[in-house]
Amino acid sequence: MIDRKWLALMQVSVLMIAGGAAWEVSNRIGNTIEEGGITVVDSNDKTHTFPKSPERVVLTNTYAATVMRMLGINNSVVVGVSGDFNDDLMWPELSKRDRVQQSAHSEIDFESLLDTTPEVYIVFATNGMVDTNAIRDKLEPVGVTVVALDFYKYDSLEREIAVLADIFGKQSEARELFAEFAALESLVSDRIETLDDADRPSVVIEHHASLMRDPVVLTGTSQWTDLVHLAGGNNVFSELPGHTTHVDMEAILDENPDVLMFDGIVFDIGFNSFDDEGRCETHFGYIEDRTGFENMDAVANRRMAIMSGEFAGPMMIHGLPTLAKIMHPSLFEDVDAESILDSYFSKYHNVERIGKFVCTP
Repeated sequence: MIDRKWLALMQVSVLMIAGGAAWEVSNRIGNTIEEGGITVVDSNDKTHTFPKSPERVVLTNTYAATVMRMLGINNSVVVGVSGDFNDDLMWPELSKRDRVQQSAHSEIDFESLLDTTPEVYIVFATNGMVDTNAIRDKLEPVGVTVVALDFYKYDSLEREIAVLADIFGKQSEARELFAEFAALESLVSDRIETLDDADRPSVVIEHHASLMRDPVVLTGTSQWTDLVHLAGGNNVFSELPGHTTHVDMEAILDENPDVLMFDGIVFDIGFNSFDDEGRCETHFGYIEDRTGFENMDAVANRRMAIMSGEFAGPMMIHGLPTLAKIMHPSLFEDVDAESILDSYFSKYHNVERIGKFVCTP
């Protein structure tokens, strides 16, 4: 029997060998080591210069820690974390580091933070729940460099990874990672490149805020719109303003989408999470009970999906085949998307993938 992880590696390796142009992504890596040290520009357009790679770093979110693992950066440099690292199975070392805040979105315990004597504090750049400028105003006067990077937006993911690669001298590892990204994207794009717009399923992507109020949808500036498009679908609300916006039930009914997707961040799914309380199925029932939704194509054809938060972070490219199979099941019937996810966790996190990552009716 062919090992699934080996098969995933073979799928990617063949594409990498065939697609030599993928190495052109090396242009994203800058030669930033100059006489004055290492100079990078973060996602707030702030320039930072370091005399050498920092040895004491505080992380607020698992996305940054994930990228560090993907680049092979030794996590011994991490001296403080948030409560987001409480999973001992995924983060056995970092879960034991000093805690400086409860989560990436919570208030910072500045006394605990400064007790770790960090050189660098890595924080979200554009997350609406994090006031990055206020954090910078408090920490930089006392000698802590605040580096703002998101790692959850497709159009900036490689550039942000390149920033960490430059800071820690991992440019070669970044080039290899970008080639792997390019191979996975080619695996999908080669199969959908001839599709007409009419062949792309129409998609509505609801935010987790929809659980508590009338529908809140993700618009064109959301990273999910980019991923859905790469997977061969079209976000019907991509032209609306803002990152998320409220719409009436009638607006969704009028669009009659082929696929209904839901941001699964607040569901108990993802690594080492199994939706033991059945909240996914309860949510699908709630959607089906909306007035008029029983006749919607996505509901009638049972084409609904809740995607775990990992798909919206640094794992997004490795998750692209999974999303493509939801958009075009017949085109990707022979692609083992599950094994690609398995390989991602074994290669970059050194763990076996466990948990429910996608909920469908």
